[in-house]
Amino acid sequence: MNPKISPRQLAFFALQDVYGNKAYTDIALERILSKHQGIRGVDKGLVSELVYGIVRRKRTLDSLVNQLGTKKASRQPLPLRIILHLGLYQLRYLDKIPPSAAVNTSVELAKANGLGKLSGVVNGILRSYIRKSAIEDPLVLPSELVPKLGVKYSFPDWIVEIFLKQLNVKETKKLLQWYNESPCLDLRVNTLKTSTEEVKNFLDADGVSCEFVPHLPQALRLSSAGNVRNLKGFADGLFSVQDSSAQLVGHFLAPVRGETVFDACAAPGGKTTHIAELMGDEGTIIACDNISSRLEKITENVQRLGLKSVQVREGDSSEWEFCEEKDKCDHEMALCDRILIDAPCSGLGTLHKRPDIRWQQKPEKIKELAKKQLAILSNMAKGVKNNGCLVYATCTLNPMENEEVIEAFLESHPDWHIVTERNNLTANFSITLKGAIKIFPHRHNMDGFFMIKLAKGEADEYSK
Repeated sequence: MNPKISPRQLAFFALQDVYGNKAYTDIALERILSKHQGIRGVDKGLVSELVYGIVRRKRTLDSLVNQLGTKKASRQPLPLRIILHLGLYQLRYLDKIPPSAAVNTSVELAKANGLGKLSGVVNGILRSYIRKSAIEDPLVLPSELVPKLGVKYSFPDWIVEIFLKQLNVKETKKLLQWYNESPCLDLRVNTLKTSTEEVKNFLDADGVSCEFVPHLPQALRLSSAGNVRNLKGFADGLFSVQDSSAQLVGHFLAPVRGETVFDACAAPGGKTTHIAELMGDEGTIIACDNISSRLEKITENVQRLGLKSVQVREGDSSEWEFCEEKDKCDHEMALCDRILIDAPCSGLGTLHKRPDIRWQQKPEKIKELAKKQLAILSNMAKGVKNNGCLVYATCTLNPMENEEVIEAFLESHPDWHIVTERNNLTANFSITLKGAIKIFPHRHNMDGFFMIKLAKGEADEYSK
């Protein structure tokens, strides 16, 4: 380990992992920082900013390389392309770094990584950007709306089109810009052990600034926290990391003490444990997932939070079998009062935290996801009691995975209906014309989410 290695060099290594090996951004960053633990404070923050920021802005940066260089970005050697991205990102998006420093460090980075003969290319492209920016924006945008927004905000055209079908141009721009901002960190306080106010007080006392989140009684928002596992109270199970919109799902499900609840796609257990907390840890929650390694994470979180009502089970929720004969059923197979399906999805509501999704996700894959989502929903419907309910939720804003899945389900299940009545907490979030709560990040300042409640029988039979 070289404790003096520069933040830009570490960012270069991490970006090679992301671009070359298609590693997830957070995993690539964690790998490189764990190998170089001598880097601290501001330097560590710079590494994170460069890696996350450049992955978010990849299309914009490639467009600049295309316009300023003699060879397209896609034809550049990968190490050179990354170094150009590092330099251009600093020049365009980091006001606190002097332009000369951005250029000089990029040239040195080229020399240090076997690209000495191409250091002149780096110098030339970056200085060309500086010259042009003194007169006008060096980035020339396409004339057509979709690619124009795609290049400016750095998104694939197909994702821009999905948002434009739901929002006007002005709101789409706000949404795209929101996804390019650095995310905050939301905590969910375990009110079985402490209070939100108490956790806020001791975090503030430790110099970790946090604030309450409107309408969510267990939520605290931190602007920055470093490794959350090192925060006071985490190891003791006083709180979990969970975005505010994910917390809203638990309140939307509205579980009651003593009920049997099935969490169909439970890993890593954030919603499972929230359900247990909302039920006062009284009742039975079956946490199901089809990957054994992910089940270990649920168990870890359940134990850390000190919960007793959760049963962790491995299984495919699209094939799980329920037992309708009460006397012959155990808790794992019995019909449930409530079922939560936090369906596997494209993740288009979390693009600021997981920027690689915008480049790795593909439309054809989403078609397969929609089939899986409908299969899970159709099978889980078999497990709900006659006076029970089911909540279908995703962290995406793609109608193919949301409204269209629900429409297909209702068409083949005429004995089911959408429940539009809400409790005091969820009343703060509007319901769409199709009966769902849809969280748009730029409006609510939380991850994008879709959630809808379904019940058996005629609409007036629902009594929960």
